[in-house]
Amino acid sequence: MTTTADRHARSMLPIPDRPTSGLTTYDAKDPDTAFLPIEPLLPPAGAPNVLVVLLDDVGFGASSAFGGPCRTPVADRLSGDGLRFNRFHTTALCAPTRQALLTGRNHHSVGMGSITETATSAPGNSSVRPNTKAPLAMTLKLNGYSTAQFGKCHEVPVWQSSPMGPFDGWPSAGGGFETFYGFIGGENNQYDPALYNGTRPVEPPGTEEEGYHLTEDLADRACAWVRQQKALMPDRPFFMYFAPGATHAPHHVPVEWADKYAGQFAGGWDALREQTIARQKELGVIPQDAVLTPRHDEIPAWDAMPEELKPVLERQMEVYAGFLEHTDHHVGRVVDTIDDLGVLDNTIIYYILGDNGASAEGTTQGAFNEMANFNGMAALETPEFMVSKINELGTPSSYNHYAVGWAWALNTPFQWTKQVASHWGGTRNGTIVHWPEGIDDPGGLRTQFAHVIDIAPTILEAAGLPEPTMVNGVQQSPMEGTSMLYSFRGADEAERHDLQYFEMFANRGIYHKGWSAVTKHRTPWVMVGGELPAFDDDVWELYDGNEDYSQARDLAAERPELLASLQRLWLIEAVKYNVLPMDDRLIERAVPEIAGRPTLVHGTSQLFFPGMGRLSENSVVNIKNKSFSVTAEISVPEGKVAHGVVIAQGGRFGGWAFYAREGRVKFVYNVLGIHAFPVEADALLPSGTHQIRMEFAYDGGGLAKGGDVTLFHDGTEVGSGRVAMTQPMVFSADETTDIGYESGTTVVDDYTSRTSHFTGRLHWVQIDLGLDDHDHFIDPEERFRIAMAQQ
Repeated sequence: MTTTADRHARSMLPIPDRPTSGLTTYDAKDPDTAFLPIEPLLPPAGAPNVLVVLLDDVGFGASSAFGGPCRTPVADRLSGDGLRFNRFHTTALCAPTRQALLTGRNHHSVGMGSITETATSAPGNSSVRPNTKAPLAMTLKLNGYSTAQFGKCHEVPVWQSSPMGPFDGWPSAGGGFETFYGFIGGENNQYDPALYNGTRPVEPPGTEEEGYHLTEDLADRACAWVRQQKALMPDRPFFMYFAPGATHAPHHVPVEWADKYAGQFAGGWDALREQTIARQKELGVIPQDAVLTPRHDEIPAWDAMPEELKPVLERQMEVYAGFLEHTDHHVGRVVDTIDDLGVLDNTIIYYILGDNGASAEGTTQGAFNEMANFNGMAALETPEFMVSKINELGTPSSYNHYAVGWAWALNTPFQWTKQVASHWGGTRNGTIVHWPEGIDDPGGLRTQFAHVIDIAPTILEAAGLPEPTMVNGVQQSPMEGTSMLYSFRGADEAERHDLQYFEMFANRGIYHKGWSAVTKHRTPWVMVGGELPAFDDDVWELYDGNEDYSQARDLAAERPELLASLQRLWLIEAVKYNVLPMDDRLIERAVPEIAGRPTLVHGTSQLFFPGMGRLSENSVVNIKNKSFSVTAEISVPEGKVAHGVVIAQGGRFGGWAFYAREGRVKFVYNVLGIHAFPVEADALLPSGTHQIRMEFAYDGGGLAKGGDVTLFHDGTEVGSGRVAMTQPMVFSADETTDIGYESGTTVVDDYTSRTSHFTGRLHWVQIDLGLDDHDHFIDPEERFRIAMAQQ
């Protein structure tokens, strides 16, 4: 909060340079020669440093800071010296919350109605941030802040997520962060992540065998950056956004952290909710008269779960609790580094415990590989299978998620979970603000309604900076959030953010002056199948938040006129902020042609060259649920044998690879890390230049069917086999396609990523959709014509 006059006109960014005036001398040695000294651009005097910590998929009732079972001593410490906000809200899903936080606008206003992978051509769901809504980091950078982001970025449109960009939506390009180290997408393998330094793909600095973990790596980078920033630019404040992938699935954590909680969840999720609300009231983070909301029929009771499965369910929760405590520990390393530098007192820290409610995307029994449910194949993970994998949960061999019941319990005392934007279980997240120089009520509780869009205007007001009216030559629309600064020094101040709509996949609601009208439309863990009601048939509920903190008493029947008024108000806000048309489709929106978003790949053929890699599934022709072929031209040196990857898509938890093993061409299709179907050539590949080819003839008749595989050397059949089933929707959320090598985890155990590089020379690789009657050989003269004609 500045107290001195600022000579800069900061509403137009970049701040226009002012020409010098006065006498211009002929000779610089003339005693009348005088120019003002060059001064680096800085924010107004007294502008604070800013650290925004955003955890992933943490429910309101998860952390010990808000009465939960997971120990978070750093959050406890910061709240003891700062403020807890118990009515702070997110959007119910990760990418929308993040884009809203980073822009100060509602998520549909910035095109992020849902996640990037389900973007459509509708303005509110396009995943493209309008240039009239510049991000906070850009505003701060152009006002003289140092800016850095570490961790998850899920705001890049999928067709812009390849190593070729364009990079307008990436953090270190159009996002305004001078430094970025992290990953692009919704989640990542904590032991073997796909990382970027800026826009450059990089490999992790360690391996799972060496004890590497992504959260620790991100904290290392953040600590090193802030030390260097204060060493080289002590007068310049920083804005750091620390957004680890934790605690989003996969729930990956070293086993010793999970073992801390052994036996603590034997009572199950129903009992955990009772224990949590008691702690919340004892701690004072919820009102004493708050009511524990009932369990809905879609959520199974703990006592209804099979006895043989309960030890697995307990371990799921032990792993998650250890994961959250581990994450909090590494957040503490960043905070301690700032403290060691002597600047903690004038650093605003937002510690947001979740970008939405706890996630119920792991099915009612949990998942060893969450991709099974995303492919509609959760039935492959039978109770017997889950029991056999109990000791692997949380380890590098798993891609695990906990059961729906645990997510519901970690949102205590509220109804529902992540994705359900109607109810507070999906959107209310415990939030802590720590700022000794700006808060005079350490340990205080704030009950004013707040939303993630309020963070950006709060930071600007604290720094004495105006909202820009022009950024990079584009007139800006006003921020839609309300500064929370008024509440930092006033527990009794009347709330200023008193109107807020919510919507996600047609789960929707409205908050207005304490009241909320809400309707749940879609159940999060039902990924495929199930019938959805018409929007006008959704049943609305009405809650008085002035008297009913947890949305436990539905007043719709008692106050129908008020409910109707709020429903109309929701519609007005929905029109204002591009929420309409509502779109409750899920699987259909994963298909670009149906959704209406751009795609990098056109036609039925794609040509690759060795060294290409880190290609997301949106950067590669889609081979799912159809016949296809892969052809490659290779050269094997005399006296050598072919070995290594030709092309691989996906990894340990689902995907396929075409490769050579000790001179024999092989193809393998890996279904979810549960079933693998290898096919190997009968003959060795001789030295010299050759074409190798595999053809997959899909059975047809629906999704996820099998097919026959045939292998060829120079057009001659050398092997065949059978793939019994396939993955219909997605191979992986984080693994990629690589040519001539394989990054990340490997599709099969025939090689490791460190020995996967193809020996000899790989000239080119081509994928073609469909099969025809040619002689199983691509004329080299024609290969470019075939591929490029499709683009």
